[in-house]
Amino acid sequence: MIVDAGPFSRPVSTQSKKPITGDSKLVWILEKIGQSEIDSLTVIYPVPFSIGRKAGCSLQLQSRTVSSHHADLTIRDGSIVLADRQSTNGTFVNGQRIKDLITLKPDDVIQFADVAFRLRCDDHATSANTIAEDVCDQALALVQFDRMMEKRLVTPFFQPIVAMDGSKTIGYEVLARSRMFGLETSAAMFGAATKLNMEVELSQMLRWEGIREALSLPKGSHIFVNTHPNELNKPELLESMKNVREMTVDTPITLEVHEAAITSVPQMIDLRKGLRDLNIKIAYDDFGAGQNRLSELGNAAPDVMKFDMGLIRDIDKGPLERVKVLRSIVQVVLDLNVVPLAEGIETEAEAKVCLELGFQLAQGYYFGRPAPPSKFVVPESSL
Repeated sequence: MIVDAGPFSRPVSTQSKKPITGDSKLVWILEKIGQSEIDSLTVIYPVPFSIGRKAGCSLQLQSRTVSSHHADLTIRDGSIVLADRQSTNGTFVNGQRIKDLITLKPDDVIQFADVAFRLRCDDHATSANTIAEDVCDQALALVQFDRMMEKRLVTPFFQPIVAMDGSKTIGYEVLARSRMFGLETSAAMFGAATKLNMEVELSQMLRWEGIREALSLPKGSHIFVNTHPNELNKPELLESMKNVREMTVDTPITLEVHEAAITSVPQMIDLRKGLRDLNIKIAYDDFGAGQNRLSELGNAAPDVMKFDMGLIRDIDKGPLERVKVLRSIVQVVLDLNVVPLAEGIETEAEAKVCLELGFQLAQGYYFGRPAPPSKFVVPESSL
C-alpha cells in the first residue's frame, strides 16, 4: 500500500517502512482537508518530519505562502509534537497561531500558512469510522460555504503594489479571507465551491466585496481584483465587471487573469476591449518564463504582466544565465508597452536585482503583507 500526498509529498510505503510513534500499533497521518482520496494522505515518517516549500522536506508543499522550512513534527514521550520554524505566515492548530511547541491530538486541524490538514491516528481498526467522519466533515464544509455565500461572510484583505524602487504605493491586490472555520482562505473557499460548481458565483462575490471594502481606502487607490479560470468562457464576466464599475466610477481597477487560463488569444482581445470600454485595465497573473508564450500573449497584450514568484525567488543568488534570461523577458514586455510587475519579493536583495532588471512594479512581503484596508495610507499615485 502506498500512502502519498500527490503533488505535496514523496510516496511512503507502509509495508516497507514502519512509522515511529509512541505506540507501534499506531500510524499518524496528515490528511489534506477537502480531499478524501488516498492521494490526499501522508504518513508522518520518519521523525523528525519536516514541512516546507523547499525540496528535501518530508512534506513539500507547493504553495507560495508556505516558508522554505515551515514546521517540524516529532515524537516526544509517546505524543506527536508540532513546532513552527519561524515561518513567515505562521502555523495554526484549530485556528490558533502557535508560538511554542504544542502537543497534538487526533482530529486537530493544522494549517501551514493557508494549507490545511487534519491529523489522523490509524490503529488499523477505525477505517469505517474515518470514512464516516470524512463525509460529515465535507457536509459541514458545504453547509458552511452555503452560509458564507448567503451572508457574504468574507473579509477582504489588501496587499500593497508598489513602485519598484519602493518610493510609493500605487495600489492593492484584493485577497479573499473569511473567519468561518474551514473556509478561512481562498483555496478552502474554492475547494468547497468546486464541489458545488459555484466557482464563478464565488469569484463574482469576492470581487464585489473586495471593491466595496476598497471604498474605505483613501481616494486614488488602484485596486487589483482576481478571476477564476471558469469565468473566461462566460459572458457574465464582463457583466459582473460592469456592475463593479457602476458601484464606483472613480476607483482605478485592474482585473487579473491567470496566464495559464488563457487558451484563446481572440477571446482575450475581446475581453480587453470590453474592459477598456469600462475604463478597467487587465493584468496577466503568474506569468511564466516561456518566450513562445510571451510572443503569443503579445497579440493580446495586457496593461500589466505579473511575473510569477518562481521566477523572482532567490534571483539575487544567480546563476548569471537565469538573470540574463529574465532580463530579456522583461525587456520584451517593456517593448510591448506593458508594465512588468515582480511578484513575491521577500528580501532587499531580490528587490535590488528586480529594479536593475527593469521591473517597474513590485509586490511581496518585503513591501507589505496582506491586511485590512484600515492599515494603509493614501497612495502617492495611481497606475
